[in-house]
Amino acid sequence: MDLLSIFLKGGWIMYLILACSLIAVAIIIEKFIVLKKAKVNVAAFLVRIRTLLKKKDIDGAIALCIAERTPVSNIVKKGLKKYRHGHQRVVEAIESAGRQEIAKLEKGLPILASISGIAPLLGFLGTVTGMITAFMKIQELQGSANPADLAGGIWEALITTAFGLIVGIPALAFYNYFVSAISKLVMDIELVTTDVIDILEDSGKGAIDDDEEINI
Repeated sequence: MDLLSIFLKGGWIMYLILACSLIAVAIIIEKFIVLKKAKVNVAAFLVRIRTLLKKKDIDGAIALCIAERTPVSNIVKKGLKKYRHGHQRVVEAIESAGRQEIAKLEKGLPILASISGIAPLLGFLGTVTGMITAFMKIQELQGSANPADLAGGIWEALITTAFGLIVGIPALAFYNYFVSAISKLVMDIELVTTDVIDILEDSGKGAIDDDEEINI
């Protein structure tokens, strides 16, 4: 028996589970691409941006952020563009940009979480409808049904349960993985932006210590 035949025996619920699986795969691929592009060498970036800011080369720092093209650099860039408007405007711009970038990183995760719960439930719904079909067959044959008569309902019950779990378990695993990866990225963002804000504040006071070490 081929996979298509097995799929068809699961009934109409299998199409809903298939739709869940396709959406989940699309989100997983998109998240891997986004996270790969978002990766940044925090130590190297911080050293370079700090060097430029110590020289008060704001244009150079913005150019560096544009070249990096990561969520961290985008946030810092938006803050630096407000440099001439005062420290408070820089902080506000960084906080606003941070919320936007984190929202982009987390896009799709609520749907993936929902699929991890909905797919198994659809499978269990298939179990119920399959058993209803089997009992209706027993009633139709007035209790004289043989195993072959019940096979259709039992197939539906077992196949939908299996496929619901096959979709739901990986979806949950990938959801947890992406949440963990994004949390680490957010920590990197907070580290860099806090350091940049401190440097700009010190720069405004003319109190940058050239020998100060970068703790990362």
